[in-house]
Amino acid sequence: MSSVVIEKIRALFANNAALGLLHLGFGFFNETLPPGVAFWRQFSQSLLNTVCQQARAGDDRSEGWRQISPPTAELQALLDQAPFMRGGEYLNLERLVQWWQTLFQQLIREVDQFNNPTLSAYLETHYPEWRKVGRVCFHLAENKSNPQRPFAFLATYSVRLSKEATLQHWPLSRALQEYAGESRRAQLLALLLPIQKVAAQCSFLKKLLDSQMLFHPLAWDSGEAYQFLQATPLMEAAGIVVRVPNWWNPKKPPYPQMQIKVGDKNPTVLGLDALLDFSAEMVLPNGERLTQFELTELLKTPGFVQVKGQWVALDPEKLNAVLAHWKKLERQTQREGLSWAEGVRWLVGAQSVSISTGSAELTEYLRVVEGEWLHAALAGLRRPQNSDQALQAVLQPRLQAVLRPYQQTGVQWLWRLYQLRLGGCLADDMGLGKTLQVLALLLLSKHGRSSAQSQKKPHLLIVPASLLGNWQAEIERFTPDLRVVIAHASASKKSAIKTQKQRREHSPDLPETDLVMTTYGTVLRLPWLTSTEWDIVILDEAQSIKNPAARQTQAIKTLLASVRLILTGTPIENRLTDLWSLFDFAVPGLLGAYRAFVNYAKKPDFHATVRRLVSPYILRRLKTDSNVIADLPDKTEMTAYCTLSKPQIVAYQQAVEELTRRLDQKDVEGIARRGLILSSLLHLKQICNHPSQWLGHGEYDPAGSGKFLRLQELAATIAAKQEKMLVFTQFREIIPALHDCLAGVFQRDGLMLHGRTTVKQRAQFIDIFQQESGPPFFVLSLKAGGVGLNLTAASHVIHFDRWWNPAVENQATDRAYRIGQKKNVLVHKFICLGTIEEKIDALICTKKALADDLLSSGEEFNLTTLNNQELLDMISLDIHQAVGGE
Repeated sequence: MSSVVIEKIRALFANNAALGLLHLGFGFFNETLPPGVAFWRQFSQSLLNTVCQQARAGDDRSEGWRQISPPTAELQALLDQAPFMRGGEYLNLERLVQWWQTLFQQLIREVDQFNNPTLSAYLETHYPEWRKVGRVCFHLAENKSNPQRPFAFLATYSVRLSKEATLQHWPLSRALQEYAGESRRAQLLALLLPIQKVAAQCSFLKKLLDSQMLFHPLAWDSGEAYQFLQATPLMEAAGIVVRVPNWWNPKKPPYPQMQIKVGDKNPTVLGLDALLDFSAEMVLPNGERLTQFELTELLKTPGFVQVKGQWVALDPEKLNAVLAHWKKLERQTQREGLSWAEGVRWLVGAQSVSISTGSAELTEYLRVVEGEWLHAALAGLRRPQNSDQALQAVLQPRLQAVLRPYQQTGVQWLWRLYQLRLGGCLADDMGLGKTLQVLALLLLSKHGRSSAQSQKKPHLLIVPASLLGNWQAEIERFTPDLRVVIAHASASKKSAIKTQKQRREHSPDLPETDLVMTTYGTVLRLPWLTSTEWDIVILDEAQSIKNPAARQTQAIKTLLASVRLILTGTPIENRLTDLWSLFDFAVPGLLGAYRAFVNYAKKPDFHATVRRLVSPYILRRLKTDSNVIADLPDKTEMTAYCTLSKPQIVAYQQAVEELTRRLDQKDVEGIARRGLILSSLLHLKQICNHPSQWLGHGEYDPAGSGKFLRLQELAATIAAKQEKMLVFTQFREIIPALHDCLAGVFQRDGLMLHGRTTVKQRAQFIDIFQQESGPPFFVLSLKAGGVGLNLTAASHVIHFDRWWNPAVENQATDRAYRIGQKKNVLVHKFICLGTIEEKIDALICTKKALADDLLSSGEEFNLTTLNNQELLDMISLDIHQAVGGE
């Protein structure tokens, strides 16, 4: 998007998200919008179209339009076409209906506050396309009483809205009388102009216009009706209203189709190595089968014909080409076999070269449907249940936890994947118990099968090094029955692989082992991990393999496994290439080769196709959904505004002046300019924390920083209530100073965690903090402590400095806001008034409104792209604000 359009959109959403979304639908952009923005523009326009179609715009005394209900079928269709975008995991029909209702209420308020408070006046000002008065309308209907001419045609034009707000139509011939005379000739020409435009491109309509037969009711045979139907897109594009039988869709004409049924029988081998059976037959648009005799007869009758009561558009040449292609495809696939990945790609229309006809027109004659066995298999993944008593009977005496209903559903889904020997992505929100569900699956794999199916191969779990201790603790707590070996240098002697040589070179003897745990980095150092045959390989925090070119990613994808599972809260993230890399591990081949996937991404139906393709293999639940978990307390976010001390003001202004001077130098451009800006921004952040951080000495007097004073105030209140708190900062060097400041308030030491904290120390610190008598505060670096920790003993989360990315901050907040939390979580975000922090926070809030309401994708705001003046405006100090308006 151009900067002009970006500013327009920002302006729309500056004050009111619902109002911005409403005006987004009015359509004033003359360039292609990003998929996410285009989706929400289409959503807004669907509401406006519904209102315009149903409102009694001609009688403003009627209030019937205010009672319109959300068109759920249309919204579901829109949902199915939703592009991949940041926050898209929150998108479902329930929320779309809620947003539709919110948007509709905003429209009602807008109309009521309009200077002429009527819907018609408001729409005429903001959305004039609603007006259909004075437009030509072509009507085509079936005439079953005349077999020789089974279609009737009439051209009309709309003259006015009745008192009941319905359009009144007159025959088009009457317009010749109504607009007779030179004085009204211009009106007649304007009315007929769309017809003349179409006639210039359509010989059929030109013939009707030239002969003036267009101005009379006509009886047509099937050939004439078919010529008309084929031209309907041209007519509608020119502004002509076209009404035809509902069985006609110009995008999907009623062709007879070769229906290919995939997976009717149970394959002899399960998993990605399964070969699916398939069969084919010719069917009518409603799925009714054609016999060979009927097909032979049909091929003799080109054009538009009626078969078994259905009108069918037939091109014998194309249909014969499809039949010939099918015979070739059948021979090829029977020779090579139809793999699982290829079969499911057929189903969603993401056909590979092997099924491609080489012509988009010919693919309209193909239809792929699920066979009985494949339908049942995919249904179990798409709609997992939680009522399998047999699984609960296995788990109840062995799992030292009670699964919540949604967790039972998750275990059932994982077990179904395991039975089918397929991979998948468990993408539940942070804190919903992905670890527990996976551990339950491992118990089922050990105890839930007959002796004939007895497991012979161990499982492999790969996690970030920081989470080894967490997984160990969860296994000991919930599934002590599992026999675990840890392949990592930090492991205890009891659970570690014995010798250094054995760890590096040779596969250990694992006959009695259920699970081997290791880290991402260790996979590169232990060759035996990639040569051992595993039953299930599980990746926690699987975004670690989102870069397909990384050496670590490539090594992990060589692991030998029957089933591959990935765990992540953000399976799609910001880029589709990340999605491809994750699924290239979990379900290899499903999304095809990387280059083919990237090329396919250019197609207009790409997002909908890929969504259908991956949806059975992703299970995601959100902790904000009340129907998923009711016992998770709400979190309350608040901004803690801080003033600057005098030393901070002086240091801040000096830093701005120094940057201004350096930017004026001629040799500062390109990479040098970017480096200068980034280092200056870092200095400004440090000054906002404390001048001592910028100066590099350790004298952190709380009086020298508004943030330190605010922290003391908050800590005093928290200490009085005997509650606990987490403090996050992105700067490791300031952690000791924050600890000492808080220790003075609480009169006891707390805990500190950063990138140099060992795995063993992390586990110990977490255990100590979670104890009721444990330390009252925990200071953590945002990168080291922002993921993978369970710190629910805290009821307060403080972001001492900002990362300028809401997703990173929310992830850190989730250390306290997760299952097991019994207290309301208060999130305090520190911001220095009058500084770059306040201005960036305003941008984050704007961006968050877009993320929450538009679900648009985005990254951290890149200040290095601003010109010098824009940058200085962003970082300049507002002294009045900085001292609190004094």
